[in-house]
Amino acid sequence: MPTKEEWKKQLVDNAEQQILNLTDSDKFKNYLNTVAKFHRYSARNIDLIYSQNPEATQIAGFKQWKNDFNRSVNKGEKGIRIAAPMIKKLTPEDQKRLDTTKEKAIVGYRYIPVFDISQTSGEPVLSAKDFVKENLADHKNVTNLYNELKNYLNNNTDIKVSEKRLSELGGAKGYFQPSTNEIVIGSDEPDNALKLETLYHEYAHSQLHGLTSEFKDRPRAYQETQAEAVAYVAMQNIGVDTSNYSLGYVATWAKDKAVIHSALSEIQQVSNKVIELSDGLTKQLGLQEAPKEPEHDLKKLSAHDLNKSYQGLQQQIQQATSPQQKAQLKNQLNDVHQEISDRTQKQLKAFAEENPEIKQPDPEYDQSLKR
Repeated sequence: MPTKEEWKKQLVDNAEQQILNLTDSDKFKNYLNTVAKFHRYSARNIDLIYSQNPEATQIAGFKQWKNDFNRSVNKGEKGIRIAAPMIKKLTPEDQKRLDTTKEKAIVGYRYIPVFDISQTSGEPVLSAKDFVKENLADHKNVTNLYNELKNYLNNNTDIKVSEKRLSELGGAKGYFQPSTNEIVIGSDEPDNALKLETLYHEYAHSQLHGLTSEFKDRPRAYQETQAEAVAYVAMQNIGVDTSNYSLGYVATWAKDKAVIHSALSEIQQVSNKVIELSDGLTKQLGLQEAPKEPEHDLKKLSAHDLNKSYQGLQQQIQQATSPQQKAQLKNQLNDVHQEISDRTQKQLKAFAEENPEIKQPDPEYDQSLKR
């Protein structure tokens, strides 16, 4: 039976070995899937999650699943161990010894169990990401996100994004010019998802391989793999299909432990930056909300489809996890309910006009019954 320290070392060593085994595109993709899903976690914990359960999509502690999501961990499930900081309140002596004025400090880490959603049962969990994925199935919304990202970079950073015809780019979809800090994208690229992915890719180059970057002198194939990795994570995050992505052969990374950790660390940092930026833009565009049924479209729906929409919205309201999502869905439900009510009133009125011999209820008699 290993001691607690031996168990911790075994856990970390296993994670380390899994990272050093990222020698082909498929394994690398699986790792990047974990980066996309758990970008708010530290690099240490991303490695730990990946090494223990590469298929994990959403994790939480035993109590959190029960209290926040109304789900319970299935009997016999083995937890995924992640590192949680141990924080100590510093005494005046500690502050002097550590040369700090902070009242608290991290003094170590303990490895706590969390569980993936696949290890739990209970109420469905619907997040803003589900709505983003559904909304981006509409190509117009992908174009809107591309334009918002391009405008944001032009207006809020020192990067200039412009467009040229593909025939002027020598076979490329886009490029980054370090000397001018400029990104150029093919304006007439017909695949709008590829156009967005190219902008993510070139933005990654600007962050990883600019004139002052540590990696600016790395071999081109190395730089391309890094940039494509960030683009892959960014597209995974918004739910766009990435099954046809090729990340190249990364076996050379595994030859040097320091190189692979440095490379992955930079990928994670830039991926986090891109995800935070994309999440802000999708929220701004209203893509984190349930797709709206335009009012004029409701009038075009058949009675069957209208009732189906009503039932679907009721189910989404039950699954919604945030008050904002729930309120948005309720507004849509009210619109559909109003359309059903209006149609019913019109049908009753038309029936009464066509059948005048059928006596309508006497309002006074109706009121007397209610008393």
